[in-house]
Amino acid sequence: MTTYKPHYACFDCRKTFKRRLLNDVVQDEKESLAATCPDCGQLMADMGLDFKSPPKKEINAWQHLRKLYSVGIAFHSCGCSGPGYIPRDSAELRDVLLERKEEYIKNLHFWLNKPILETKVALEKDRNNNLSTYSKVYHLQGKKGGVIAQEAVDHWTDLIQDIEHKLSKVLAKQS
Repeated sequence: MTTYKPHYACFDCRKTFKRRLLNDVVQDEKESLAATCPDCGQLMADMGLDFKSPPKKEINAWQHLRKLYSVGIAFHSCGCSGPGYIPRDSAELRDVLLERKEEYIKNLHFWLNKPILETKVALEKDRNNNLSTYSKVYHLQGKKGGVIAQEAVDHWTDLIQDIEHKLSKVLAKQS
């Protein structure tokens, strides 16, 4: 099995570097060292295993990468399956974030309008009918296997606020 080295980028210098894995150089794996640019000394962005940098002269591409990174989009994967869809420009990035926000709002509405079900049969039927919606908040399940609606509402509300923050960054950088 191949071990991939993570890629780090300095957006100011428009340079990238691969970095040896920490456990290759440090005995204590809990210790972490910040990746700094050898040219300017600033912290570098961890762009993931599948990152391929544009040429240094393509300033617009580097600005777009900085914008992607600022909203949490990078090229992280296991090194074989790829990072998934990466928006090519600001307009696509805005559209992706807006679609994600719509999805989060739909999920929030589901949990806000969910009736209180009293019987185990009704709860089980509801879970089976809305399996994909329940699976999105699987991590919120309690010891009895159920999801507390208010926790799901809080979860989706937090995600909507986060996506709105990311959208404001993208929209501010477009003007």
